[in-house]
Amino acid sequence: MTRLRKLGTVATAIATAYGGALVLHEPLVSASDHGGGSRLEALRKKVHDSDAVVPARKAQLSALEAAGKSNPLDVLVIGGGATGSGATLDAVTRGLRVGLVEREDFAAGTSSRSTKLLHGGVRYLEKAVFNLDYGQFKLVLHALEERKQVIENAPHLCHALPCMTPCFSWFEVVYYWMGLKMYDLVAGRQLLHLSRYYSTKESVELFPTLAREVNDRTLRGTVVYYDGQMNDARLNVGLACTAALAGAAVLNHAEVLSLLKNDDGKRSVTPPPLEGMNMSAAEVELLVLGKEFDTYAKVIVNAGGPFCDSIRKMANKNAQEMISPSSGVHIILPDYYSPEGMGLIVPKTKDGRVVFMLPWLGRTVAGTTDSSTSITYLPEPHEDEIQFILDAISDYLNVKVRRADVLSAWSGIRPLAVDPTAKNTESISRDHVVCEDYPGLVTITGGKWTTYRSMAEDAVNAAIKSGKLTPTSRCVTNNLRLVGGEGWELSSFTVLAQQYKRMKSTYSGKVVPGVMDSATAKHLSQAYGTLAERVATIAQNENLGKRLAHGYPYLEAEVAYCARNEYCESAIDFIARRTRLAFLETNAARKALPRVIEILANEHKWDNPKQKEELEKATEFLKTFKSSKNAQFHDGKHS
Repeated sequence: MTRLRKLGTVATAIATAYGGALVLHEPLVSASDHGGGSRLEALRKKVHDSDAVVPARKAQLSALEAAGKSNPLDVLVIGGGATGSGATLDAVTRGLRVGLVEREDFAAGTSSRSTKLLHGGVRYLEKAVFNLDYGQFKLVLHALEERKQVIENAPHLCHALPCMTPCFSWFEVVYYWMGLKMYDLVAGRQLLHLSRYYSTKESVELFPTLAREVNDRTLRGTVVYYDGQMNDARLNVGLACTAALAGAAVLNHAEVLSLLKNDDGKRSVTPPPLEGMNMSAAEVELLVLGKEFDTYAKVIVNAGGPFCDSIRKMANKNAQEMISPSSGVHIILPDYYSPEGMGLIVPKTKDGRVVFMLPWLGRTVAGTTDSSTSITYLPEPHEDEIQFILDAISDYLNVKVRRADVLSAWSGIRPLAVDPTAKNTESISRDHVVCEDYPGLVTITGGKWTTYRSMAEDAVNAAIKSGKLTPTSRCVTNNLRLVGGEGWELSSFTVLAQQYKRMKSTYSGKVVPGVMDSATAKHLSQAYGTLAERVATIAQNENLGKRLAHGYPYLEAEVAYCARNEYCESAIDFIARRTRLAFLETNAARKALPRVIEILANEHKWDNPKQKEELEKATEFLKTFKSSKNAQFHDGKHS
């Protein structure tokens, strides 16, 4: 009877979701309060003003330094990943005074090393149905709602992607077709496109490298469904820049050294919690300049991802660890491994794991692994993990899978939140956790990229409650497009292609042909949205129109633009986050470094020792990407 009641609850929720009426998260303030609508319009004008530029780094530093005991920020966010940048944007758009500090760079950790998918979680839906688990179902429903919202808020950086699931028996055809139709049903009004079945002949035409036979089983067709895909690091940078335009003080390359209590600034590095003594400030070291300062806030939000426990232990050395780190390894292969605009997802390989191959920025990303790991700032993929991915995808392809084709390989750390009652990793929560286990220090961790916005909303709600803050508006981030997204359309690149078609650039005393072809125009439009014309103008007017790497659309002008407008402070920032060259092809990024550093040196006034240091750091960074150039590997199957 209990299982029947659960089944009825799930079925009712599905029906309600299809009607679009199920609400999982109520806003802190009702839509009618505090003039939410008028404030949203004002924010849109401020963020999307055609002449708007982010505040200079010096101004951001001054704002954080000025936040003293007598004039504290409302909220200080530690961590500039998706959740931290999202929380900063959420808080500042509610009218709060907000600061953000990040040890490395925006998206330097997990947020730039994701699977690049915005998804509801088909596997979680399967568990919800078979285990009659309403909690799992709510996770899927909420993620599907957020998936559509992320795509709408950053249309230039996100898009719908069809994903093909191969079926090798008629039972699998029926099973996957029914499961993915339920996925469509649960999405309701947030549906991207309807899933459908394709015959074997149609499937091979759509995905020419797909094998017709796998382990003596014959392909019976495929079921194609849709999820979202994104440029994760640039989406993260967009969040930080949008928050800065909205009035937040954001500072990358600024490390928190210790936390301070409210008892006259006593530092809290090791003592246990003391009742009534809130965290009130953070001691910050600006790594770029080597200076230290204190910045005060009524509430501190810890969004450190895999490193959130180290922040918690600054307040209480005996804090129980929340993070169970998991390693997710991905590899990049040439574009011919998968067709443009169609992904391949195998929900269960011969050893029970999920593997995928997805087109991404002109190449193919494949993965992933899910294994326990240790926490480090620069995780590296192990060769056996790369081999596992190559072995897994080779079973489903009719082309030779070669280790030599691996252009780049990287590892990311998933900050899975531990359930104290869990007996195995299957019970580790894939949802996010918000807690305040020390007064004035709110921690947000877990979750996934798809739900970053609602995670941020929950964290800010908790911060407002903790600090008894008084926002002037409700949460508005569900309807606020990120910088570059307002007014952008798929056809926007044609303006660049037409207006800058005859562009010439002088480099080393030679005149080179104009580079604003369709590929470059599309890249600029999809990376910078409506701000792409600013990059093209720099390329044309400052003789920075040459490409940085053969076979890639990245322009020299982007280095200058990102240094001026996106807080790009190092060569690694540019090759890894402002562009994705390090992730797409390690060797191409290595060859582009000298020119990238030369332009950054001109923008930031670096001397020769600093330029040499940047080259050394970036070269070491690229060694952690195990491309075929970085690793020697050969056996009979992978050559």
